[in-house]
Amino acid sequence: MMHLPKHAILRWLLSGLFAALVLSPLQAQAWWNGDWAYRTKITIAAGKIGSDRMPVLVRLHDGNFKFTDAKDDGSDLRFIAADDKTPLKFHIEAYDNLLGIGFIWVDVTPAARGAPTEFWLYYNNKNATAGADPAGTYDANTALVYHFAARDVPAHDETANNNTATSPTKTIDAALIGRGAHFENGSVIGLPASPSLAVQQGGAMTWSAWVRMTGTAGAIYARRDGQNSVVVGLEQGKPYVAVTTNGTESRGVGSDVITPSWHHIAVTAAAAQTILYMDGKQVAALQTGLPALNSPASLGGDAIAGNLSGDIDEVEISRTVRSPAFIAAAFANQGPDSKLLTFAEGEENAGLSGGYFGVILRSVTIDGWVVIAILSIMAAISVMVMINKTLYIGGVTRSNARFLALFEEAGTDMHQLVNVAEQQGQTLQQSVLYKICEAGIAELSRRSEEGRGVVILSPEAVSTLRAKLDRVTAYESQKLNSLMVLLTIAISGGPFLGLLGTVVGVMITFAAIAASGDVNINAIAPGIAAALVATVAGLGVAIPALFGYNYLITRIKDITTEMHVFTDEFVTRLAETYRPHSGLPERVAAE
Repeated sequence: MMHLPKHAILRWLLSGLFAALVLSPLQAQAWWNGDWAYRTKITIAAGKIGSDRMPVLVRLHDGNFKFTDAKDDGSDLRFIAADDKTPLKFHIEAYDNLLGIGFIWVDVTPAARGAPTEFWLYYNNKNATAGADPAGTYDANTALVYHFAARDVPAHDETANNNTATSPTKTIDAALIGRGAHFENGSVIGLPASPSLAVQQGGAMTWSAWVRMTGTAGAIYARRDGQNSVVVGLEQGKPYVAVTTNGTESRGVGSDVITPSWHHIAVTAAAAQTILYMDGKQVAALQTGLPALNSPASLGGDAIAGNLSGDIDEVEISRTVRSPAFIAAAFANQGPDSKLLTFAEGEENAGLSGGYFGVILRSVTIDGWVVIAILSIMAAISVMVMINKTLYIGGVTRSNARFLALFEEAGTDMHQLVNVAEQQGQTLQQSVLYKICEAGIAELSRRSEEGRGVVILSPEAVSTLRAKLDRVTAYESQKLNSLMVLLTIAISGGPFLGLLGTVVGVMITFAAIAASGDVNINAIAPGIAAALVATVAGLGVAIPALFGYNYLITRIKDITTEMHVFTDEFVTRLAETYRPHSGLPERVAAE
């Protein structure tokens, strides 16, 4: 098993810590896209919608949304799933920042059973373009959706089936959800006979709409094809559904009278059952399915069932049987007193790409990014130099302390010191004092061999020995100071590079203003602020490098001083031990 030195492990730990400090704000932020400055979490309580994918109506008003933080037309609105990664399809039915209202339909897939469904609303990105996708908001089984959002024109189908109405619509502005269709004096809306709206015998269908009636009788929706028909209407103020197959009618009537307020009416039909819903609850059922229907249909009136007096909003037809939970959720979500959605407090992007920083960074020009990239490289190099130097100097300091303890214990017996040092060589490998001592002992050994075991250090020999030790000291000093020049380059060059980027950025900003002829503080400010980012980046490189350099150079000076002091003490001890005396050596080297 491989064992890493402790200093190597510490180096990896510090490098990992540095990376964590740099990257943790980005990871903790979990921000879908930093170009958007604000977001709000929207929650649907557990059990409030069924298990089916459905378009959810998001009502924005001054109580839950700050319209001044978004674009005037709402084109910067985005909806993201709970994972904060997956964009959700949506489209805007109505958005008025002056009145402070917005109606947006969002395609939501419910969370796992028993858990609340959450998603995010992102906004505030002045460079964003419209991201709405009406057709993508609805599943493939949705055949027709009318919002009646446009005034007094044929109702537009929001799905990809293009089932636009065949006759103009008289609209009102104060409907349930934005605008709605108004019916009086026999006015009706024609629906086309298209393949997507065709019903096979016993086929599946769901029809739903919001109605506000002023009369007590009339057809809300009618479709007749020869002796086959389906009619949803009012009878003595009560809702009903009538299915006629080959001239034989089956009718189901609700027990509650529709008051002159908004009510949700829905009908589902399967192979052998047709169910009528009112305000999210079943009110009648027929033990029969639909006949084959391939003809046009109508809203608001029928020659046989009579015409309607009142308003209709949010008509939807699907080629499938929506579940009771789906219909109940639609009623709860779209109704005038809806409390299905809960809005959390808005959050501001605290990262560098959000808020004011986002505006600044998006305004940085190419030359500015080039300077910032160079400064980023300088910063990375500076950090690595500081980390490695700190680890190396720390290792040298610890090894020197161990060696000095051995040196004091050995006294004048240099060979005992060598033997002990060799046994602990692994712990002393970074000690510069040991390397100086080792060089001195090597010189004594050489003289011992030349003198046949006798070592005598004359004053000239002591000077020679000191010169050799000074060479080792100089070499180790160079090693301690290696790469420190990179920190001085970062300290002196970082601000100048940043200033260069700022000057070029300001020049480009004023050149653009001169070319356009538009002297506008709103146009100048982002460019000037972005140009100053280069100076900030230069200072961001220089300041940490300056602190690190001063700390490291102080540590290096301490070690260098320690080397010089040790050299003096070591040479003095050798001169005393191996000095000439009465023509004979004081000490004889070991055989």
